[in-house]
Amino acid sequence: MAAFADYLLQDLIPASAASAFNVSGLISPAMHALSTLALLGACAVQSALGLPSNVQKRDTSSWIQGQTPVSWRKIFCNIGPDGCLVRGRNVAPGVVVASPSQSEPDYFYTWTRDAALVYKGLADALSANYTGQLNYEMQQFVISQAKQQAVGNPSGGLVNDGAGLGEPKFMVDLKEFRGEWGRPQRDGPPLRAIALIRYAKWLISNGYKTAALNNVWPVIKNDLTYTAQYWNQTGFDLWEEVPGSSFFTIVSSHRALIEGAQLAATLGQPTRVYTTVAPHVLCFAHSFWNPQQGYFVSNINGGEYRSGKDANSILATIHNFDATAGCDANTFQPCSDKALSNHKVTVDSFRSAYGINRGVPQNKAVAVGRYTEDVFYNGNPWFLATFAAAEQMYDSLLVWKQQKSITVTSTSLAFFRDHVPSVTVGTHAAGSTLYDQIISAITAYADGFIDVAAKYAPANGDLNEQYNRNTGVPLAAPDLTWSYSAFLTATARRDGVIPASWGSTQGNALPSQCQRLEIAGSYSLPPTPAFPSGLDPNPGAGPAPSTIPTGCTNPEKVFVTFNQRASTAFGQNIRLVGNVPELGGWNTDKSIPLSASGYKSNDPLWTITVPIAAGSNVQYKFIRVQGSQVTWESDPNRSFTVPAATCNIQTRNDNWK
Repeated sequence: MAAFADYLLQDLIPASAASAFNVSGLISPAMHALSTLALLGACAVQSALGLPSNVQKRDTSSWIQGQTPVSWRKIFCNIGPDGCLVRGRNVAPGVVVASPSQSEPDYFYTWTRDAALVYKGLADALSANYTGQLNYEMQQFVISQAKQQAVGNPSGGLVNDGAGLGEPKFMVDLKEFRGEWGRPQRDGPPLRAIALIRYAKWLISNGYKTAALNNVWPVIKNDLTYTAQYWNQTGFDLWEEVPGSSFFTIVSSHRALIEGAQLAATLGQPTRVYTTVAPHVLCFAHSFWNPQQGYFVSNINGGEYRSGKDANSILATIHNFDATAGCDANTFQPCSDKALSNHKVTVDSFRSAYGINRGVPQNKAVAVGRYTEDVFYNGNPWFLATFAAAEQMYDSLLVWKQQKSITVTSTSLAFFRDHVPSVTVGTHAAGSTLYDQIISAITAYADGFIDVAAKYAPANGDLNEQYNRNTGVPLAAPDLTWSYSAFLTATARRDGVIPASWGSTQGNALPSQCQRLEIAGSYSLPPTPAFPSGLDPNPGAGPAPSTIPTGCTNPEKVFVTFNQRASTAFGQNIRLVGNVPELGGWNTDKSIPLSASGYKSNDPLWTITVPIAAGSNVQYKFIRVQGSQVTWESDPNRSFTVPAATCNIQTRNDNWK
């Protein structure tokens, strides 16, 4: 079985690096039947797996079997520097190119979000079935992201306030992209943190805790700090088109903080900031729910011309999947009643939107796009969105079979009645007629989305970004890396591969009152990662993930919330600077940006929470910044003494003077 992995290595990894690999096994159970294809060679694989033009007549498993090796190969073909589609094109090691296309559209960039989602899938694959290539690629990704974090860009820099981490895309050689774009995008840092946390956990579980702490944690820490500080500030949506608050970003931010706290505890690092902010992120995520129509409004505080019925919400649920949480609605698990209702409403919105969906019965899968108001390339189905719809169903089936029951509520009843009209509200145990009917119907429904993609994918297995809404002809970006990754994660769930828990059961509690609690932190240039050789699998050699600490005991730093009311014009920001290191030591370049998330015309509130050493004598001022122009408040300095160690948040309420 190592032969097929060896084929990948020969084509994608330099011989000098490949010689160090210990390749054992393949990535997914679906690939086991394909080992004999290795003998065909790298160039022959696609033609050997070529599918007939009437692919819709092939059964789902047969198409998956053919598509799987193509998708694995094409992912690595888009990773620098030696991927077969990007070789010789100045792509830095470990960098995921979104698509090799450089015109109509030009996707020859690396997006933080896309790369993170691809590597999250690779990290989970590494845990499920180790190969030396995957381990090597994960290390290269860590190295590339440590470098990328340090690159100054139009969104800002790193060490002063971390704002540059919100930059959405970079050149493939990791230089900044200076063109016009929707920036910042706040989903990149939490998603990258999640991907790297998954790898750090693998290192720890195999006895390499020091390697995780020294090489991976510094990059993760910057991203978690950014997430805790900027989660409630608006940014551009998942599709990079409208500013506002994105459900996908908020849900990803919560998961990153919870899983980050779990990792931090395992590594002996502080967790209080993450565990303090996370419940309020989760609380805000629940405000996206539309109870009247039964779906998550994917974008709020922006994009009002859209209904909010958007694949954003389906992607949020599948990338928040944690089988140990069951069908927990608090963390939006795929089989929760709200997530199932949202799936129905979102998928149904496309039934009449596309010509290729016309006439498809209500209980059958259809082509899924981003949102029905989409005008990009005239608005079409996307392969990744169609695979995501399948993945949510496969996730649900895994949990229902694991817990041996299915609960139908008034919220999810409409979803279930599409597939089993006689279903009733209540819990249906395994072995009951309704349970068996639901499992059978949803299995067919999930496979139906795969079949839709198979119908419109070309015979050689190449996956574009989109396929035409009326003809099904593939179009837009060819060889979109995210399309291949979405196929592989969906079919891994179909194969029964369940990712390790991210700690959702320790982070699903809602606070008694939602707050816009954003905590500023310090950022630092990550050291260049230097992984030791011989990081071979040694399962069980390291500690299990730690229980996330709760509460607060003798804190060395006290959380101080600064509320400043100051009217500002467009382009102006309020920042905080003071005499203590946590406030920049009077250096305006190191001043703390305040958040305007609660700003109203009749209450111009700017706010930020800063951990400051207990007992500090603090002097501070606010400054108004517009570009390079800095305006200070009038004298005298404001001052106060931070109390001795306390877990209570201290609040300073000021008005501009």
